[in-house]
Amino acid sequence: MKKIVMCGCHVAGYEAIGKMLASGLKIDYFVLVDKSKAERLQISGYIDYEPLAKAYGIPVYYVSKYTLNSAEDIEFFKRNEFDLLIQGGWQRLFPSVILDTLSIGAIGGHGSVEFLPKGRGRSPINWSLINGAERFIVHYFLIRPGIDNGDVFFYQMFDINQWDDVQSLYLKMSMITHRMYMEWVPKLLIGDFTVQPQVGIPTYFGKRTPEDGIIDWNKPLMDIYNFVRALTKPYPGAFSFINDKKVTLYRVSPFDTRLDVPGQRIGEIVEVFQDGSFLIKCHGGLLRVTDYLTDLSIKVGMVFDSSPDIKK
Repeated sequence: MKKIVMCGCHVAGYEAIGKMLASGLKIDYFVLVDKSKAERLQISGYIDYEPLAKAYGIPVYYVSKYTLNSAEDIEFFKRNEFDLLIQGGWQRLFPSVILDTLSIGAIGGHGSVEFLPKGRGRSPINWSLINGAERFIVHYFLIRPGIDNGDVFFYQMFDINQWDDVQSLYLKMSMITHRMYMEWVPKLLIGDFTVQPQVGIPTYFGKRTPEDGIIDWNKPLMDIYNFVRALTKPYPGAFSFINDKKVTLYRVSPFDTRLDVPGQRIGEIVEVFQDGSFLIKCHGGLLRVTDYLTDLSIKVGMVFDSSPDIKK
């Protein structure tokens, strides 16, 4: 009987793995990151899969190092002799010594607005929203040493529409990943598959950190809208400052491009509604904020700092 191990710690994969188990596909072990380690490493979108493992009676191994390069982690993989590794979101490269323990290999998943090898690297969904992309292509491949460079066995394209945010794109990814696992895991286990090498000159998305979430109010209305929806929950959120007080924005929408507020400055709050939402004057129109976090009492006339520098 072939043995499957799942490495996961990101919310994006939780639903897909749960549906896979509910559909009857068996996973032999969960490899996870504990909460304290996730907090120390600032793993955005972290979730502990332990409740899911418990619900299906699956044993759990918490890693010594997220990089899986400790002697303890390597020994765990060697001892268990897994055949196939699947992921529930793992934001580190798998070392060759771990990949070499797998008789079939490890399934990797990566998305980009273009076909791989364009758009390898970090945070592709976030970058795609920030850049105003209108489509996304998720690729599944057998991992080999390197960054998202494995031979592709399946891909699926989907829309990034004007209402999407990072949460809705993760739901689309979850649907696709569940279907992929149901179709392709049985094929991979019996060797009934073909792969397509990546062809072309690679490009790479850069790493993002929470500090990169500061809003530049000098940018146009739609750029700010794209920026906020790219960084909303489960990520720390886009943020700005009013009089050195932090305001984190989770949900915004373009409100109007024709309603003008003469005499008001860019970044100024020009209206506060009874439902708690408020309007900010931007280049090209008004932005409505409906979900945010701050210690301030928001009032008309307050102005967000236009400087993109982070306040200490």
